[in-house]
Amino acid sequence: MPVRGKRSQLEMVNQINMTPMVDLVLVLLIIFMITAPLLEYSIDVSPPKMNADKIPEDNTKVISLNKKGQIVFNKENVSAKVLAEKLDTVRKLNPKVTVLIRADGTRQYNEVMEVMKAVRAAGILTVGLVTESEK
Repeated sequence: MPVRGKRSQLEMVNQINMTPMVDLVLVLLIIFMITAPLLEYSIDVSPPKMNADKIPEDNTKVISLNKKGQIVFNKENVSAKVLAEKLDTVRKLNPKVTVLIRADGTRQYNEVMEVMKAVRAAGILTVGLVTESEK
């Protein structure tokens, strides 16, 4: 008789409790959802100040031109030629894409124009400049 009791206890333990794992996955998902937007703006750029309307974030890609004059797209430094190739791929996937150029206020006009030419070369027609609001 005692053998049967032990066997039924073993059969009850053969299932894994998934609740703690689901809780952990949901917590990690929330953490990544909160930190992902912060990574895009971690590039050291001080845009010029100006009053402007906010642009919706749907279908937008951000290109940064930092203080050193480096072009940053998707968190990697690229040349204008490589930028045009990457943006062409983005445009093929999403024809209604809007590109926002986030340039440091100390950068020369011709450097910003070089980025804009790369955007045009990719065939993207909607381009905007990111600024900080005046206080």
